[in-house]
Amino acid sequence: MIKKFILVFIISIFFTACNSVHETKNVIRFWAMGSEAENISKIIPVFEKENPDIKIKVQQVPWTAAQEKLITAFASDNMPDMCQLGNTWIPQFVSLNAIEDLSEFINKSNEIKPDKFFKGIWETNIIDNKVYGIPWYVDTRVMFYRKDIFENAGFTQPPKNWDELYNLCRKIKQHNERNESYPIFIPTNEWSNFIIYGLQSGAELLKENNTKGNFSSKGFKEAFSYLIKFHKEKLTPFGMMQVTNVYQAMADGYISIYISGPWNIPEFKNWMKGDLADKWTTAAMPGYRNEYPGLSLAGGSSLVLFRSSKHKKEVWKFIEFLSRPDVQLKFYSTTNNLPSVIKSWENKLLTENVYMKAFYEQLQNVSPMPKIPEWEQIVFSKLQQYAEFAAREKMTVDEALKNLDKDADKILEKRRWLENKKRRKNDR
Repeated sequence: MIKKFILVFIISIFFTACNSVHETKNVIRFWAMGSEAENISKIIPVFEKENPDIKIKVQQVPWTAAQEKLITAFASDNMPDMCQLGNTWIPQFVSLNAIEDLSEFINKSNEIKPDKFFKGIWETNIIDNKVYGIPWYVDTRVMFYRKDIFENAGFTQPPKNWDELYNLCRKIKQHNERNESYPIFIPTNEWSNFIIYGLQSGAELLKENNTKGNFSSKGFKEAFSYLIKFHKEKLTPFGMMQVTNVYQAMADGYISIYISGPWNIPEFKNWMKGDLADKWTTAAMPGYRNEYPGLSLAGGSSLVLFRSSKHKKEVWKFIEFLSRPDVQLKFYSTTNNLPSVIKSWENKLLTENVYMKAFYEQLQNVSPMPKIPEWEQIVFSKLQQYAEFAAREKMTVDEALKNLDKDADKILEKRRWLENKKRRKNDR
């Protein structure tokens, strides 16, 4: 009986000791999206070894459900300590007052400074002169193209401006007029092309402090008309009804140019094999006139710290760890997500990758989109709709853009009301 009592006593001490060790650790709840959650788990042990008092608990969240899940967590006061946010989502969570201003952390940090990141990417996280996120990985859009088809049309270099792109596409069309093919693919159900070219033309996409649409402006109208011209002249198919598989379309020569991001490199490699392996590559975006590379979108994901976290210092330490060039490279090698830290791009993993040159070049000239929560609703539900109408000539360009402005104004009605209320208050 005494032996049994001693055994129970020893076991209880053991478990108490284990629990007390566990309790001394600061547990950080980190929500990561998609495959990033799986792959970051391979890197976390290095951080935990360097910081034995911190435990990182990763929860995988599907991209398709992430926004709704985060809003639900916010409403129920059950936010994680930190998470990865798509750059276009930052404004929504700033408006909810859910994420922490990181400016003071940055001021005291040796690891994280603005000049260590691509300027346009860093800018996506700044709202009202405050920094709300640290770029984790980046993306932007460049041209994927068939080198052999360019050469057959008499072009040994990719186009550098709008006129060269248009002339190249006409030459390809003339050269392949007997075949049913298209020089470029500008789908109307992908809003990014219309915004890229709008930004290149100098258009201010929204006006009156982001409370009204400005798509009928001279700059955006010029860009929109330029892209619609490719549809009217049969230089591009309309969309996914004609191109169900963009990789096969490129491999078959059905299209010669597609504007997309780094996530498509592995897919094109899979489809463009054998004799086609050296017949495609990437190039930075052509510019409006003489600017090269032309402007493209600042994309990717950032790391944010939620205001409700009780482990802010520990979270920041983890963000600094993820921003180290060696860690960024390790993450790139497992995910193909492009590093946000410029120093990482000096490694041969990137310098010797022929497809990466265009992305590095392009990342020197990228721009954020309007930093408002309503932006995605405007471009997904409205811009794509009116691009389709104009491309199919159901509306003129002027009619399409006038209606786009009208719908954007409806979406921004509450923002306009709040802005007017704020103005009246300041006038008192």
